[in-house]
Amino acid sequence: MIETFLMERMQSTYENFVDFDLSESGVRPVTLREMVSFGFDLDALMDAPLGYSQSNGTIELRERVSAMYPGATINHVEVTNGTSEANYILALTLLRAGDVVALQVPNYLQLWGVPRSLGATVERFELARADDSWEVDWAAFERAVAPKTRFVYITNPNNPTGAVLSRKAMQRIVERVEQMGAYLIADEVYQGAELEGERTPSFWGMSDRVIVTSGLSKAYGIPGVRIGWMVGPPEIIASCWTQHDYITICPNKISDHIARVAVSPEVRTQLYARTRAVLRENLPTLEAWAAGMGDFFDFTPPTAGAIAFLKYNADAASIPLAERILQEQSTLIVPGLHFGLESYMRVWLGSKPEYLRAGLARLRAGLAPLVGAGV
Repeated sequence: MIETFLMERMQSTYENFVDFDLSESGVRPVTLREMVSFGFDLDALMDAPLGYSQSNGTIELRERVSAMYPGATINHVEVTNGTSEANYILALTLLRAGDVVALQVPNYLQLWGVPRSLGATVERFELARADDSWEVDWAAFERAVAPKTRFVYITNPNNPTGAVLSRKAMQRIVERVEQMGAYLIADEVYQGAELEGERTPSFWGMSDRVIVTSGLSKAYGIPGVRIGWMVGPPEIIASCWTQHDYITICPNKISDHIARVAVSPEVRTQLYARTRAVLRENLPTLEAWAAGMGDFFDFTPPTAGAIAFLKYNADAASIPLAERILQEQSTLIVPGLHFGLESYMRVWLGSKPEYLRAGLARLRAGLAPLVGAGV
């Protein structure tokens, strides 16, 4: 039996009914008209039969994805229905009862629930907040990644903090994984959503024990087409394809066509630039809002991603707090406990500016009883 994925259930239950959904995690989505402006030939697709697509992704799409990962071929790539399916299929493929998974926390907790449903044990290691950054707790990491560990799961850039690992930290993680004979699943779906500077380095190529997952939902701003992928050793990818045949069979045919355009070098660059522009416009609004709450928040701005993870200084459990704000203000946020860390909330900053300002005003009103009548 699999436990309820609390974050996803809360979002799916309420996100389409609230006045303000601040629980999202990508930039406001690209429209089909925008995709046409980027070169998607909608007219040519109008006469295409809406049959099944190739179950592991068309050769054309896998060629374009593999080109983003030096040394990869189409046999290193499996196309999936979103990054979440890639992660799920990898867990089904790699895990057996009695295995151990090492999970970075805070994190997207999909690979907390799925391994436990398969009879595996999950050991967590934390990102510790130090000064203005998040760093791996290395003592906890080495305890969690041990001889029985089957794989380590991290998100980099991290969800929900928006933090990015240093090259030195990446190398240390890979070295430990190799020593223990484990795999590293590096969920890199926020790569390309950096607010400043260069794109976050990929774990790809650092070891033959590395498997990367990613997709179009976050940095690309195209979540609705549900295209993700995994890149890894061909023998692992082949086994994952077998699992895929039992689950969703294949990605959507129209989505495959859209994805070929999105991941092409020129369009990918334009989509990343669009994402950066949205985030750089909105982050000052969120920073000013948080600063206006006095010492209620301890806030480290994200390095990447349309997400802000704010620690609040109040004696209030995060799930009941989020539920109260939902009911009283018709505003949805994600409680920190949904990422494995209490006394935090995740807030979206990828919307239109006016939507963000109005949503933050509602959130401010919902928090007023905790921070004083002056707020």
